[in-house]
Amino acid sequence: MTLFHLLLVAALQGLTEFLPVSSSAHLILLPNLTGLEDQGQVIDVAVHVGTLGAVILYFWTDVRRALRGLPKLLRGDVKDPDAWLAFCLGIATVPVVLFGLALKLTGLDDAMRSVTVIGFAMLGFGVVLYWTDQRGGHEKRTEGWSLRDAITMGLWQAVALIPGTSRSGIVISAARHLGYAREDAARLAMLMSIPTILASGVLLGAEVAATADLAAARDGAIAAAFAFVAALFALSLMMRLLRSVSFTPYVIYRVILGAVLIWLGLTGAV
Repeated sequence: MTLFHLLLVAALQGLTEFLPVSSSAHLILLPNLTGLEDQGQVIDVAVHVGTLGAVILYFWTDVRRALRGLPKLLRGDVKDPDAWLAFCLGIATVPVVLFGLALKLTGLDDAMRSVTVIGFAMLGFGVVLYWTDQRGGHEKRTEGWSLRDAITMGLWQAVALIPGTSRSGIVISAARHLGYAREDAARLAMLMSIPTILASGVLLGAEVAATADLAAARDGAIAAAFAFVAALFALSLMMRLLRSVSFTPYVIYRVILGAVLIWLGLTGAV
């Protein structure tokens, strides 16, 4: 791959992974709309590793708490706040892992990678984000994350396996619907991304480990580095803007892009 292509893929993944606009949809659309070759699974894994590093660094205080709580959780102590955070993150990840495996084994994951499906998901779940953000409460905080809320948000997160949904967008929608304030909803969505990205990275990584060569590894390292920088920038910007701006700008973008993609798909333009 050329350096420009690597930069484009890395920037696209980094900027859209944590914004509620669906990174997977943008990566699928890139070759469809530009004529560029598909970046392949090696690069997919690499950019996911880059974004994973960014979210871990940005939310390191919370990540450290969860890691500190793991030994206590393994000893059966769920009353400790750190162990409880680790427990809820684990529980919230189970649905998306099970649903992802089911889609992979049945081949439905490839069947859903059409421009029309992405368009409807982009538009429809954009409306869901707007509705939940406008009607959601502000009384709940991250520190009060309950098991019931973790399960609910985990089930909503599994829906994000439909391309165009947006993992962060659907989890934020769930959190806002449950009454979490905007910043807390985004914070929980970002924390939930860590085990989810790890799980998908392991799954994809196992598939490409045997086929990756030195050139692919070099390209992957470049892509991961740029995705890390782009994701860190996008995270910082979104979390800063949420102090004064709602999710409406992202919704407008989703609705416009979704409508265009539906039109392109139904007319056979792509």
